[in-house]
Amino acid sequence: MSATLTANWNYPTRVLVGPGRLAELGEACESTGMTRPLLVTDKGLADGPVIEKARAALAKAGLPVAVFSDVRGNPTKANLDTGVEAFRKGRHDGVVAIGGGSALDVGKTIAFMHAQTRPVWDFEDIGDWWTRAETEGIAPIIAVPTTAGTGSEVGRASVVTNEETRQKKIIFHPLMLPKIVIADPETTIGLPPFLTAATGFDALAHCFEAYCAPGFHPLSDGIALEGLRLIKKYLPRAYKNGADLEARSRMLAAASMGATAFQKGLGAVHSISHPIGAFYDTHHGLTNGVVLPYVMAFNRAAIEDKMKLLARFLDLAKPGFGGVMEWMLAFRKELGVPHSLAELGVKEDRIDEMATKAVDDPSTGGNPVPMQAPDFAKVMRAALHGDVAAAGRERGL
Repeated sequence: MSATLTANWNYPTRVLVGPGRLAELGEACESTGMTRPLLVTDKGLADGPVIEKARAALAKAGLPVAVFSDVRGNPTKANLDTGVEAFRKGRHDGVVAIGGGSALDVGKTIAFMHAQTRPVWDFEDIGDWWTRAETEGIAPIIAVPTTAGTGSEVGRASVVTNEETRQKKIIFHPLMLPKIVIADPETTIGLPPFLTAATGFDALAHCFEAYCAPGFHPLSDGIALEGLRLIKKYLPRAYKNGADLEARSRMLAAASMGATAFQKGLGAVHSISHPIGAFYDTHHGLTNGVVLPYVMAFNRAAIEDKMKLLARFLDLAKPGFGGVMEWMLAFRKELGVPHSLAELGVKEDRIDEMATKAVDDPSTGGNPVPMQAPDFAKVMRAALHGDVAAAGRERGL
């Protein structure tokens, strides 16, 4: 049988959707067998109302609560090691991860790594490295996203920064998929406009790159297209009115859809954003939003046919690639996303080094056009100077 006709498709987990469903956290823990959950979050949420509600729900179920909140915006191995130590010392048997992508990633990786004897880098998403893991003892996970961006709540991987090599590493194992997700839009109400837009562009980039990734995966393509439609309609509403529960709920769905869809693959937007985040500690979703049009321009020849359908599906004013690019640039501007990498503090002198890192990023293999370090450097320099045409000039933009 032709290799192009064979594939492995894996789709997500049980999701409890709707306002107020955080109150069901205790029952959710009990259904997974947790009796001593470790609640993993970030410092910004640790003393806030969402964690207070989570504590109350766990207390109502008679479950003891311990909170770990030493989580950076771009999590490091040090954050992970400290969390694993807290898990073991507290004799916990499960993780409740509450927060944005960073808290979810750290929580999932704590649940995985507490059962391992190998270093975390041995489980990078390369080939079959995940099979090295000792599966006995991997703890169950419940995820409660408080941002609509990464979709980590329905993912089987996490991103951890290796500070020694200045690389973001994707750690993967199927049992890192949360058993239950609580998608309660009330948990996202306090997210300010800037972070609403930045995380929303992470979801947008996931949907867009998954749709553009080569290969036959109609489940991913359909989910990615609908995710993009939801983002186009509801992200501006959530940005302008953070208390709009319908918009918040639809964006949570779009974020999960993006992470579901990118099982098909990602691409150069993420390959570039990962080293920039590792070098400059930038917000990942915001970096994706800045980089996206430049990668679109570079990939134009390979994605033009797909842009014809996307423009029609999104009911854009103009057809095809040009219509999608025009909408993307206007959408970024409407939501306050910077136009250039220079506005994020990126400097020219690090571009060649970051371009080399981008080549080795796991996302690179999903880009519609093969890329080497000079290609990445070209796109990064175009993004640094805010010149979209320069990223695609040789490809007929």
